[in-house]
Amino acid sequence: MKIAPDKWKHFYAGILLGIVLHAGAIYLLQLPVIASFFVALILLIMISYGFELFSLITGMGHYDVMDAVATVIGGLPGMAVCWLF
Repeated sequence: MKIAPDKWKHFYAGILLGIVLHAGAIYLLQLPVIASFFVALILLIMISYGFELFSLITGMGHYDVMDAVATVIGGLPGMAVCWLF
C-alpha cells in the first residue's frame, strides 16, 4: 500500500506540532508529563481536525479527514520524542 505524498506532509507537520504542543504543555503550563501528553493530544486533535473544518467551510483548501488522521498519527511520535527529554 502506497501512502500519498500529501499524507506524508501532514505526518511530518504532526510530528512538529506534537513536539511543540507537548513541550509547551510541560514547560509553559508546568504540567506533569502524563497530563501534558493528554493536553497535547487533545489540542493536536482539535487543531488538525479544525484545520480540515476550516478548509471545508471556507473552500480555501481540500477537505479530507484522512489528512487530520495523518496529522494525529504523526503527532504521536513527536510527543514521544518529548518523553525522552
